[in-house]
Amino acid sequence: MISPVQIIEESDSEITINWSDGSETTYNAPALRRACPCAGCIDEWTGKKILKDDEIADDIAFKQIAVVGRYALNFQFTDGHDTGIFSFAFLAGLSKKPQ
Repeated sequence: MISPVQIIEESDSEITINWSDGSETTYNAPALRRACPCAGCIDEWTGKKILKDDEIADDIAFKQIAVVGRYALNFQFTDGHDTGIFSFAFLAGLSKKPQ
């Protein structure tokens, strides 16, 4: 399974993850906020996205970033949202999706 080797906070709105397979992915705060996998953003029964992308400001930033165990990151965003647990597998999957 792919895992992060290094997590770099580039700015208050961008992080870069260097992965164990040698790849590198840069994520921005608005895209991660729009992809939040928490139950408030995704219906936990249907998996359908509840959050509307246009509800998230393009200038949203990270207020705080925390490692969760050895498997995930938690982001506190400047809009106050902080309940998403972004597993490394989830983040790696996001990096493979076309933007």
